[in-house]
Amino acid sequence: MRNFNYYNPTRILFGAGQIAGLAQQIPADSRVLVTHGGGSILQNGVWQEVEQALAGHWISRFAGIEANPQYSTLLRAVEQARHEHCDFILAVGGGSVIDGSKFIAAALAYPGEPFDLLSGTPIRRALPLGCVPTLAATGSESNPHGVLCHAGLQARLPFSSPCLYPRFAVLDPCTTFSLPPRQIGNGVVATFVHTLQQYLALPSDTPLQSRQAEGLLLTLLEEGPKALANPLDYASRANLMWCASQARSGLLGCGAPQDDGLDVLGRQLSLLYHLDHAQSMALLLPALLGEREPAHLAKQLQYAERVWGLQGGSEQRIVAAIAATEGFFRRMGVATRLSAHGLDAEAVEEVLTQLQRRDASGERPAIDLPACARILLRAL
Repeated sequence: MRNFNYYNPTRILFGAGQIAGLAQQIPADSRVLVTHGGGSILQNGVWQEVEQALAGHWISRFAGIEANPQYSTLLRAVEQARHEHCDFILAVGGGSVIDGSKFIAAALAYPGEPFDLLSGTPIRRALPLGCVPTLAATGSESNPHGVLCHAGLQARLPFSSPCLYPRFAVLDPCTTFSLPPRQIGNGVVATFVHTLQQYLALPSDTPLQSRQAEGLLLTLLEEGPKALANPLDYASRANLMWCASQARSGLLGCGAPQDDGLDVLGRQLSLLYHLDHAQSMALLLPALLGEREPAHLAKQLQYAERVWGLQGGSEQRIVAAIAATEGFFRRMGVATRLSAHGLDAEAVEEVLTQLQRRDASGERPAIDLPACARILLRAL
């Protein structure tokens, strides 16, 4: 096990009715900018709960953060917050809203051009941020990372800083009851992929982290179908919400190298073809497993045995585990082939061209281009 320094200061308020306690988490004299996406929180009652909980606070609202948050949209939020002298950000929505709000919080505390924070300037300060997730998927509510889209550059740009940990996250499973089946399935698949990526990178001398990851994967296999069958099942929604938060809290990766190579490829797919993050990763992860990477081979066999209960020869187990993984994703309503999205070999060539441009500019993907090509072709 490698040395590590684990730090996660986000306070979690979990369970039904916890939104009512928002006022105790935000200083009474704060000027709060509430950020969200489309109109769903206005229709499902979440906004009304937030507004009632913060009745004693000064609040403003910024709507319209996209599923893949756009840099230009976030700059409008920064401008509004500066004009209104906001000093606290409350993100209410899915992972994209929370990611975008992290950038808003950082840009508001930075005296220079906000784009500096995406091009090498460290993020050293940010306004305090809290969040109310309405989707169990990326776990952005309990980590310091984010990603946004820049249309002018045709790029999805990641950013990260310890000061971007949310001060608190209110995880009320009831906020997910109104999600359509597509978003339920996407959330389960996103959490599964995030967990499995970290699991494959774990060395053999990290049995605790391995068992934690296996527990998450098995819970997703059990609870995901229940949530699709009965969206109002509080127990399944609660378990999925906690799985998503735990998968990206940093705990699973303790003592192991971090491997985000597939995310770079997934971001490029999402950017070019307007796929949700989970949709892109559901295409790529099974194809990555088909690479039979020597560094991941032992872990893939362990995954096949412990998560899927598969026995037999090594090759037989790996093939069966890949098929089982794809089957689960499809059961959750998420396609595992590029062709299901109308994408063909030309799309593969376009993705590789964009990755080559990134490579030439110094933004090298962790997975080399020949491997990217094999993965994409296998996903056709």
